[in-house]
Amino acid sequence: MRDVAALAGVSLKTVSRVVNGEPGVSPDVRDRVRAAVGRLDYRPNLAASNLRRTGARTGLVGALVQDLSNSFSAGLLRALEDAARRRSTAVLAASLDEEAEREEALVHDLVTRRVDGLVLMPASERQDYLVAELRTGTPAVFVDRPPRGVDADSVRVDNVEGSRAATEHLLDLGHRRVAALLDIETIPTAEERRAGFTAAFTARGLRPDPRLVVPNLRSTDEATEVMHALLALDDPPTAVFTGRNILSAGAVRALAERGLRREVALVGFDDFPLADLLDPPLTVIRQDVQRIGATVADLLFERIDGDTSPPRHVVIEPTLVARGSGEIPPPPRTR
Repeated sequence: MRDVAALAGVSLKTVSRVVNGEPGVSPDVRDRVRAAVGRLDYRPNLAASNLRRTGARTGLVGALVQDLSNSFSAGLLRALEDAARRRSTAVLAASLDEEAEREEALVHDLVTRRVDGLVLMPASERQDYLVAELRTGTPAVFVDRPPRGVDADSVRVDNVEGSRAATEHLLDLGHRRVAALLDIETIPTAEERRAGFTAAFTARGLRPDPRLVVPNLRSTDEATEVMHALLALDDPPTAVFTGRNILSAGAVRALAERGLRREVALVGFDDFPLADLLDPPLTVIRQDVQRIGATVADLLFERIDGDTSPPRHVVIEPTLVARGSGEIPPPPRTR
């Protein structure tokens, strides 16, 4: 409120009257205050302000992930919940569905509910809208994707190295017709996983066939449809890298429907339940979701407890888990 008052050139009491819709303020002054409120992104929340001044806590943290039904998001939330329970803290969680407007609305809702901290897997390209919240003391930890427009703690895996390892695994077996099914291009993780895929080819003096690289896939059904189209080419892929677990499921379905489960190699980024029970079991780049969630929780609660050190950016290495699908060699004629 002091910032708003200074910018508008009025007293704190005047700001309070305008914000609370009280009479006794001239239209000109009211307009100046409202302009200052908008410019500073001021959000009145007296109860939250009182809590911060007294050092009290609400015992709530907010967690916004892309899809609560996805096994990666679910595992992450479970690790966060386990840490929160030990502190008698509840977790309020919601899905963003890659919608930037939904993200901002849900963040505002959580802040209004006076959460002690935020965990965010952002859908927006930039998170400048969080500047005011971070400045007033609401801790935030970014997960899976780095913050943009603000500097805050983050935890993610090395997506480039993970996808490079997956692609190298297939190239080492002799595959050259390797397809890549990828997530939405504007998502940092999808961009990094495509970069790792390409880097593995480049390191060997090779280039992936652009016709076999398909980005912007959002669902299992889309991945199935695209996989069928690739397999129908005159020179189809002998191996596939999928950049997300739901895309792996779509590729597996298409291969099964064409009777090619043991003829086309497949490596997926992200493990998921029952992947080891498929026929053949799915080779994956596994993210240590438990470790990621525990690290996020440690950073968040350290901030809630008063840690004011510079933001930390933790990168965790994924691992290749060879189970069978990624070890299928190419047909002799393609080697």
